[in-house]
Amino acid sequence: MNIVIGTLVLMALAGWVWRKLETGTARDQALQGVRSMVITNLPRVMLALISAGLFAELLPETLVRHYIGDASGFAGVVIGMGLGIFTPGGGFVSFALAAGALQAGATAPAIVAYITAWGLFALTKIIAEELAFLGPHFLFTRVILSCPIPLLTGGVALIFLG
Repeated sequence: MNIVIGTLVLMALAGWVWRKLETGTARDQALQGVRSMVITNLPRVMLALISAGLFAELLPETLVRHYIGDASGFAGVVIGMGLGIFTPGGGFVSFALAAGALQAGATAPAIVAYITAWGLFALTKIIAEELAFLGPHFLFTRVILSCPIPLLTGGVALIFLG
């Protein structure tokens, strides 16, 4: 129900902004921006969904179940965190991998740790962007302070989701 309410609020906000655009030119530019985003992202989303389905078929289910499946427990959370750190690319890659792993028998707690670690510590992001813009001291401090977060989220998911 919360998704429905959130969607309705966003639609109302978009309608209000649309009415506040004074000129036809501004509205045309807004429509052109939306059209450009849809044209850019729709193929990516389609490819990600297809990739997730194919990836689930390619993953060796015995390995997935052994390392991040039901019997893995907290070790699966730690492995999920490690995999998240080393996953390159953006959300279209990591979420497709996560969906494929779930279909192949991974547990939700391991995937929670995977997604959390990917969001916080993806090496491609850290090396290319964070280190360059914020410097090594800030990066080191943030990584040390953030290290327990994927383990905590995965551990809490393990408690609640089993």
